[in-house]
Amino acid sequence: MTPADLSRTVLHAVRRAVDEDVLRAPVPARVRVERTRPGGSGDYACAVALQLAGPAALPALEVARILRERVAAEPGVGRVEITGPGFLSFTLDTRAESDRALLAAVREQGLAYGHGDALLGEVHQLHHAREIRAAVTAQAVRRLLAAQGARVRTTCAASPDPDWARLGLTVDGYGTPPVPLTGIRPVPAGAPAGELLDRLGPDALRWGLLRAAGHDRAALGPDLLVQGEANALFLVRYARARALALTRGAALLGFTADPAAYGDSPAGPAAYGGRPADPAAHDNSPADSAAYDDNPAGPAANDGSPADSAAHDNSPAGPAAYAGRPADPAPRGDRRPSSTGPAVVSGSTGPAPYDPAARPLLDLIADHPDVLLAGARHRAPDRVARQLEAVAHAFFDFHDSCPPLPTGDEKPSAAHRARLAVAEAAGTVLAGGLSLLGIRAPEHL
Repeated sequence: MTPADLSRTVLHAVRRAVDEDVLRAPVPARVRVERTRPGGSGDYACAVALQLAGPAALPALEVARILRERVAAEPGVGRVEITGPGFLSFTLDTRAESDRALLAAVREQGLAYGHGDALLGEVHQLHHAREIRAAVTAQAVRRLLAAQGARVRTTCAASPDPDWARLGLTVDGYGTPPVPLTGIRPVPAGAPAGELLDRLGPDALRWGLLRAAGHDRAALGPDLLVQGEANALFLVRYARARALALTRGAALLGFTADPAAYGDSPAGPAAYGGRPADPAAHDNSPADSAAYDDNPAGPAANDGSPADSAAHDNSPAGPAAYAGRPADPAPRGDRRPSSTGPAVVSGSTGPAPYDPAARPLLDLIADHPDVLLAGARHRAPDRVARQLEAVAHAFFDFHDSCPPLPTGDEKPSAAHRARLAVAEAAGTVLAGGLSLLGIRAPEHL
């Protein structure tokens, strides 16, 4: 069960309670489900009972009890608890089942993963100044709104700058039309479009203009052209290219990704090389790194608030150096744990399961639809850019801790097929997000 599935399940429980006349309150348009804080109860939390208590003229705890008995019986929900003044905390039946469904959904939907119809029927008119950052932001917001089903028209205060054509920017009209407008007013870039394009090129310029929140000044320095991990744009694009290289390498080794293989080990998630997992290493990763906008029950907000590398993509068995890292890491017993969880337990007879290191990446992939919707609702493409940065960092943490391709004398196993499915899903999210920002996601860097 994905977060979106759980949200629909809770909303269905509200409708049932209202239909049965147990709860007399308007049914909300949507129900927000959020990850619990570190140390909290369950996998997800929801404040819908507090939201409905006033209209229902009932204590929030009573509303929570009404909804708990209806949600707890749904498939995929293991346990529902009431915490605090009336929060509902959900523990999913099996996390591996939810992860498999998530990976299958990304695989099926491809670059459209995260698109939806939440804004279907809405009509928006975006109006911006004759200034490059405003124009680029308006176009990105237009794509985000359209990806959620809205119809969008853009207008400019004056005739477009001729240099905008080099970025593929168009407007539906200019002047100030006599209809209600949604103004797009980021802090100006401070330089003409032609000068910025000559210095940075279209992709780096778009990223620099969109990465900062609209009320902050855009960073448009030479760092945007650095081919290394310090440059977030390079990191995002390289992570996507690396995911494609893993797929090509796997094909040369005779196997493909398999989302259904995730978590198929009897001892827990799929173990390295098909060996039994080490239970001591399971679930030792730090708390969820995914982030939400205005999330009272989750960690720091992700929403609102972050050269010649051809050899990287040509190795069938693993990457060449990325951002200065060696192609062949230290031997298994000497490998240091990643920041997200142990990759190998020193002195153990077999490697640990990959699930702890995969958890932050899987959570960010699951969050992607919510981030796209928030970016559209709040006219904030910077939220999408920061989400892509987080996915790229989590991808390389996972990649380094849990190689999706066999190394040494290893043979391809169910674990490798599952890890490859996680890596491919991350690459899909990165490519789709870059596309919505108007930035190319090359297959090779």
